[in-house]
Amino acid sequence: MIPPTFDYVRPASVEEAVRGLAEGGEEAKVLAGGQSLLPLLRLRLAFPELVVDVGRVAELRGVREDGDTLVIGALTTHHDVLRDPLVRRYAGLLAAATATVADPAVRHRGTLGGSLAHADPAGDLPAVALALDAELVAAGPGGRRTVPARDFFVDYLQSALAPDELLVEIRVPKAEGWGFHYEKFHRVAQAWAVVGVAALVRRDDGRVAEARIGLTNMGATPLRAAAAEAALAGAGDGQAVARAAEAAAEGTRPTRDTSASPEYREHLARVLTRRAVLAAAGMG
Repeated sequence: MIPPTFDYVRPASVEEAVRGLAEGGEEAKVLAGGQSLLPLLRLRLAFPELVVDVGRVAELRGVREDGDTLVIGALTTHHDVLRDPLVRRYAGLLAAATATVADPAVRHRGTLGGSLAHADPAGDLPAVALALDAELVAAGPGGRRTVPARDFFVDYLQSALAPDELLVEIRVPKAEGWGFHYEKFHRVAQAWAVVGVAALVRRDDGRVAEARIGLTNMGATPLRAAAAEAALAGAGDGQAVARAAEAAAEGTRPTRDTSASPEYREHLARVLTRRAVLAAAGMG
């Protein structure tokens, strides 16, 4: 389909982009890599009056260290994220999950910030951001503010970003020494995950000292499997992990669609959590 008509601006700085969004109000949309917005425009599921293309805002790209935190520009592509040595060393879970996103063409154009701001619970990276305890920094007319990932995803395809705010960076606490694994089930290559599990595990004396588990496509937003995380404390073998994984679906509200029923998604959450935790803990 031919997308609806709209005005278009291409700012060269964050400040210019924020001004454009403020002028456009609720009818403005941000264009980054375009892998989320362009399909919506072509299908006429979005009708912006103004598109703010931030593709040439150089300050939104790249990865740097800030003490115990990695700072990743929102416009950094998936391709650059998964190959960055700092990400591989300190946020290996993010690199591992990013490698499963769609296909190489999408990874070369799509951006980390765009994926998170789109807030699709079936997307791989929002659940990873939750498991990593990431923080997201938004710039608006009043300055910058930091939103924890647990508060950023508020409903289906809805984030905490105001219409006049731009996601500028993602701050990820370094997780050096933690085991990690991203496990997902999808029917065909490059398809959205029916269910996905992002697992981070820290072991002490052969047992799980701490676990963080993010769930993909188990509700209107990405979720943490809090009950399973608590049950994993002290787990020292595969049987203990399997018992803890039985709690993975507690507190979730999976939907029914052509891919799976809620009951099947709950089953997948338990199975994939067991697999992901065993792999992350080096017990698999």
